[in-house]
Amino acid sequence: MNADERFMHAALHMAGRGLGRVWPNPAVGCFIVKDNRVIARARTADGGRPHAETAALEQAGAEAEGATAYVTLEPCAHEGETPSCAKALIHAKIKKAVIGTIDPDPRTAGKGIEELKNAGIEVVTGVLEPECKAINAGFIMRIIKSRPLICLKAACTGEGYLTPPEGRWISGQTALGDVHLRRRKYDAILIGIGTALEDDPMLTPRLPGFNDAPVRIVLDSDLRLPATSNLARSAGIIPLWVIYAHDRQENAKELEKVGARLLKSPRHDLGAALKLLAREGITRLMVEGGPTIHKAFMDAGLYDDISLYRSRKIESGQGEPVFSTENLRKRVAAQGLVPLKTREIEQDSLEIYRRKV
Repeated sequence: MNADERFMHAALHMAGRGLGRVWPNPAVGCFIVKDNRVIARARTADGGRPHAETAALEQAGAEAEGATAYVTLEPCAHEGETPSCAKALIHAKIKKAVIGTIDPDPRTAGKGIEELKNAGIEVVTGVLEPECKAINAGFIMRIIKSRPLICLKAACTGEGYLTPPEGRWISGQTALGDVHLRRRKYDAILIGIGTALEDDPMLTPRLPGFNDAPVRIVLDSDLRLPATSNLARSAGIIPLWVIYAHDRQENAKELEKVGARLLKSPRHDLGAALKLLAREGITRLMVEGGPTIHKAFMDAGLYDDISLYRSRKIESGQGEPVFSTENLRKRVAAQGLVPLKTREIEQDSLEIYRRKV
């Protein structure tokens, strides 16, 4: 690994800390290096501002002159509340910029690189590009495909059922803790109204020391979610969005009164709902819930990853075995599903799959 790759790898690690917390902006990492010494490092701040480059340059101060900036994504060229990051780097008089990948946002898309070069700054692009694209796959997908990156997350029995023979829980406590940790890396968690009514969940990452939480989203065509549900009662503290097709005026008023946000979308049109979420800035979406919602997303081909917590203690179950070995084998053949890895978590196994797109 050469010096450029080493510092870019560190910038990627920094960027990853912002996943799930910086939308609608990309999670970017920036290191400023001078004489082989790191003088500043930053990531995109929670909420999307300030950008990584701006924060790093503020740390570096006058020392940034003549330094090299390592940035995981092309510095923005458009100006809004603050000057563009490309202009900020030029103003700081850096000598060299090493960039992981080009920003697909039409407002930048190569313009940031062009500005840097025109200012006489040496620019190197494509360093650890696959990794830099992967970390912002959701942001890129939102720009190019008008939908977020989608991860289907489910707990199933050994035979692939999402409902156990009895009781509510399939996974053990350690696997549940892992789920809460992974929820933090997504902008939003989505379930169907069936799960909302049956389980009355909170959908929060309940971990000591972590207060941030993703947006909770319920697909609820007929607006049946009670204003007395856990989701609704906590909507004033943790964002709750309800996607509906037909308005039940009385319930709509009650939900809005407790702080829920109502978004209208055509019934049974997942594509339209996902475009709506993309317009609202969601870049990374975790889909949870029961067999109906998971099967709908898979049948529509609207998913990128599957994270499956399969029990090694409970074999059978109720309903349809959505994640049976046979069903997954069919997805592998028909939709380019690729098994990535499996690891044991006490009584469960976490299986991770990714679609070739």
